Amino acid sequence: MGPTKKFGAYILKPSFRIIELLAPFQRRSYSSKPAGLLSDVNVLDLTRVIAGPFCTMTLGDLGANVIKVESLDGDEARKWGPPFLKGNKDSFYFMAVNRNKKSICVNFKSDEGKNLMYDLARKCDVLVENFVPGKLDQLGVGYDDLSKVNPKLIYCAITGFGPTGPYAKKPGYDVIAAAMGGLLNTTGEQNGNPVKPGVAITDITTGLHAFGAIMTALYYRNNTGRGQKIDCNLLSTQISSMINVANIYLNCGIEPKRWGTAHANIVPYQAFKTKDGEIVIGTGSNAQFTDLCKLINKEDLINDKRFLDNSVRVQNREELIKIISNVIITKTKKEWAVIFKNASFPNGPVNTMKDVFEDEHVKAIELVKELPHPDAGSVKVVGPPTVYSAGGNCARTAPPTLGQHTRDVLANFLGYHETKINALFEGKFYIFILYRYAYTRFQASVEPVTVITLRPTRTAPRKKVGWTEDTVDNEHMNKKKSKCCCIYEKPRRFDESESESSEDECEHCFGHVERRHKHRAPGHAHDATVAMATTTTTTTTTAEVQKESEPSVAVTLHQSEESPAPPSPPAPPTPPAS
Repeated sequence: MGPTKKFGAYILKPSFRIIELLAPFQRRSYSSKPAGLLSDVNVLDLTRVIAGPFCTMTLGDLGANVIKVESLDGDEARKWGPPFLKGNKDSFYFMAVNRNKKSICVNFKSDEGKNLMYDLARKCDVLVENFVPGKLDQLGVGYDDLSKVNPKLIYCAITGFGPTGPYAKKPGYDVIAAAMGGLLNTTGEQNGNPVKPGVAITDITTGLHAFGAIMTALYYRNNTGRGQKIDCNLLSTQISSMINVANIYLNCGIEPKRWGTAHANIVPYQAFKTKDGEIVIGTGSNAQFTDLCKLINKEDLINDKRFLDNSVRVQNREELIKIISNVIITKTKKEWAVIFKNASFPNGPVNTMKDVFEDEHVKAIELVKELPHPDAGSVKVVGPPTVYSAGGNCARTAPPTLGQHTRDVLANFLGYHETKINALFEGKFYIFILYRYAYTRFQASVEPVTVITLRPTRTAPRKKVGWTEDTVDNEHMNKKKSKCCCIYEKPRRFDESESESSEDECEHCFGHVERRHKHRAPGHAHDATVAMATTTTTTTTTAEVQKESEPSVAVTLHQSEESPAPPSPPAPPTPPAS
């Protein structure tokens, strides 16, 4: 790798006032590459709220490099509070599903943002988005567009209702899919109203399905070299999650009831009141029921014909539940926890969140992690629940602040120059003072130059030139015959290996021209309008008048009286001896 280049940039607003001098920026290797089972996988995360972010967070936990692309307003879940993070406007709703990610802000409705998306897609293995179907296609950054720049891209779309069908264009949230998919109708107390689960279980389930699909697609690509598009949607996931309830209806036509904490097909299997709360008991076999009867000192129930097996226990549910309830209410949760400690049947208290995180087992497995945060100092998160013997599945970094890693990703992941990064940040009006290393491949001398990007519109194509030994043409240049490198619009370095004479540097296009020979007219023509900047004035110079068929491009820059003068460039180092 060559020597590190430093660039200073004067950024001009539409008023052409110089407003900021940016500090030199050193390019380096992409920062903080995570360690983990997926450390070589780059993920472009265009998702918001829960389902998509939960999927990409799971990939990030396993070490994937997840780049979260947000609008200038950010993921809407950032505003879903209170409460909000101390010293920050981010909600804890957002914090719950966005660890192990980098945040960048991109307006991909603009041409610059769209090109940036193409560059990101070229370098990423996976893209996850949860826009309404067709929205990104309209913006030119959908699967058909991005798969052209990266055929190996795995593109996962998470939607409310899928890409086809009458509901395809409908927006969807967890509770909507839970309602339409039957979950709310089966949740709640008997004869009560439908009840929404306390967490977004449909979103979480969809995120897990998307995660599994992406892992399968990565395995497939590893074998075939081909990417593909994956469609996941909330409604399909929710309906598939209805398992036995859906299967009973499809085959028996029986509508499910609401059972509260009880189970439609297993008894006893529900919450029971204690002196100070509730505990849940589940007996899935006759052996477990027998053990329960012994521990609550109701052994007479074991041989009772009404409760001999699960089928008759279901039929006599009310009688059995009343008997057990009258026993459980006599002790506290902790007392029953001691009695049931070695029980063969599953059981546990109904815990508050305080109870959860003070539980000795939760502390022992170290599920809670504390991560440094740039605004709050530190934040606590619930780490990944799955443990791999090879390691690498963990919470490493706190959820990012909005746009926290934009410059890092542009410079160190995409390899953009600082000048281009500043252009993306500030808009369309720029003059950049570049310290250009122009002494051939040694890059020894330093020359300050002003570059203005112009987009002239020609009324007619340029007339081709009949080549002679004395012809110098800038647009249709034959390097073997021309000794000038200043091609139209974009200068490039002249290849000395094909020159038959020594060269001087062209003061306009930074290239090389043949020394003026006695048989040649002095100077040479230039087609481009070149703006030259100094420390006190800004002027526009046109070298040679173009033909009437070719309109000239004129640029006038008015320097503000309040503008600070740019610093003098550093003295050029002495070129190495030839």
